[in-house]
Amino acid sequence: MSLPQHPAIPEVLTYPQGESVPALAERVLIVPGVYWLRMPLPFALDHINLWLLRDCLDGVHGWTVVDTGLDTPTTRQAWETLFANALDGLPILRIVVTHMHPDHIGLADWLIERWSLPTRPVRLWISATDWLAARAASQQSSGHWGQAAADFLGSHGLVDAEKQAWIRAKAGYYSELVARVPPTYRRLMAGHTLRIGAHTWHLIAGHGHAPEHMALYCADAGLMISGDMVLPRISTNVSVTDAEPEGNPLQLYLDSLHAMRHLPDQTWVLPSHGWPFRGLQGRITQLLQHHADRFADLRQSLAAPTAEAEEGISAADVLPVLFRRPLDAHQTLFAMGEAIAHLHALWHSGELHRQQDAAGTWRFSRAQTAVEDRALR
Repeated sequence: MSLPQHPAIPEVLTYPQGESVPALAERVLIVPGVYWLRMPLPFALDHINLWLLRDCLDGVHGWTVVDTGLDTPTTRQAWETLFANALDGLPILRIVVTHMHPDHIGLADWLIERWSLPTRPVRLWISATDWLAARAASQQSSGHWGQAAADFLGSHGLVDAEKQAWIRAKAGYYSELVARVPPTYRRLMAGHTLRIGAHTWHLIAGHGHAPEHMALYCADAGLMISGDMVLPRISTNVSVTDAEPEGNPLQLYLDSLHAMRHLPDQTWVLPSHGWPFRGLQGRITQLLQHHADRFADLRQSLAAPTAEAEEGISAADVLPVLFRRPLDAHQTLFAMGEAIAHLHALWHSGELHRQQDAAGTWRFSRAQTAVEDRALR
């Protein structure tokens, strides 16, 4: 889940569908054979876009679903209505999931059980890393709320008792939102292609937001199903978690954006949140600038003659610098992850020094010889 950008960046995007969105259990045509669905989410980010693609698999005509929504009664009922009214009497043949986060994989197993036949099993198509990460997350809380997350964020300065209690109480939250992670899958890999109906989709791996996120790019239709890697109005959440406490996911994310620089600017991007848009390269430039500005904010904070800057700043210290609005407990968890990610990017580049204080809090200060990272531009 992502947090709204602040301040709003200049608009360089166009929206071919305008700002209208599909009603619940309604499909909206993008191009022949590609339809847009939208399902609700119970968060500040209140929706996810899903994609319904006409397909023919092993000689059987039907549909491929890209991402599924959360496992909630509302989403299940919306799918049931779609089954009755939007599939043209054809079956769902496979489920493609861009990555392992609950709003994307939540109902994959339920859809598979609903549409599989003994002679024609419906399979989950996902990267191996994200399938394994989803299986692990469904069986433990590491990296996904709970006591370990509370302890980890506490070590980065989050001491607010109410927010700590909220995070601890969320142990097992992943499995509450995901019906079950399918026990079998078909592997998606970067550089491979996937033939879905009349279109060939090229698989593009992205890192930082999820372990091995897969976007789908169709050159002949000029479309990219971007998942959460490129969103039109919000910045993708990139967090360090307790599962990889010394991780550098923001560098991975920035590298992934640079790897998309060869795609046409007028690609019609189908994102998981917000409206389908054109202006891919302009949006990538905005996102890179967004993070460059956050690095500049951190450098300014470290340069200020304050007690915090003298002893080193924690991730909790810089929340007001990076997020200039009130944050509830849910938003704070993701904001802390992002704050740590920005500090870690500068730490891994050699620009910052990291050490624990007497209370066990990780603090970051300017290294004596700062080294600018190659991608922090």
